[in-house]
Amino acid sequence: MSDNDRARILIVYDSNSGNTYRMAQQIGRGVESVRQCTALLRAAPKVGERNSSRLPPVPDSGAPYAEVAELLECEGLIIGSPTHFGNMSASLKHFLDRTTPYWLGGKLSGKPAAAFTSTGSMHGGQEATLLGMMVPLLHHGMLICGLPYTHPQLMQTRRGGTPYGASHVSGEDGKAPLVDSETVLCRALGARVASTACLLAGRASDTLSSSS
Repeated sequence: MSDNDRARILIVYDSNSGNTYRMAQQIGRGVESVRQCTALLRAAPKVGERNSSRLPPVPDSGAPYAEVAELLECEGLIIGSPTHFGNMSASLKHFLDRTTPYWLGGKLSGKPAAAFTSTGSMHGGQEATLLGMMVPLLHHGMLICGLPYTHPQLMQTRRGGTPYGASHVSGEDGKAPLVDSETVLCRALGARVASTACLLAGRASDTLSSSS
């Protein structure tokens, strides 16, 4: 199957210390565990003081910056952000605010979508952030994919992982790596959105690994 025949799942993330980028990579692996799908990783352009003439045209590391037009070309969307005071970051919010023309035309309606986040502490607002990220997706008429409790890691995790989407606890210094349960749930979220996109397109999904 050529890349042009695959369902494209766009993963747009904002990251400060690299944690949501590492989550995006694992979610991308989950997407690509579904044979008919390919993952497109994109970084949300930075806004505010950092969005000055000193900001390079492409990130120093990670994925290329996201273009709003890419939303029209994807069959599914997964967005990720660090938790900022129990909400998504300004950069991701600004990216979503630029999608008003697509809302007016119903261009994203019916596409599957999901969210993921990372915080420094266990009770740093993960669930509030995930629910907040869902609101603009619902306004677009997108179909929200969460994580069902058929994934035992949701009951076993002592770190990140919620039914509202994948999450990670990075610790006070922001350097804690993803633990196994967080990685499994990241991949599961990617596979769930990818499989849903296939079903909506009338394709039978074929997952490479049941662990995803």
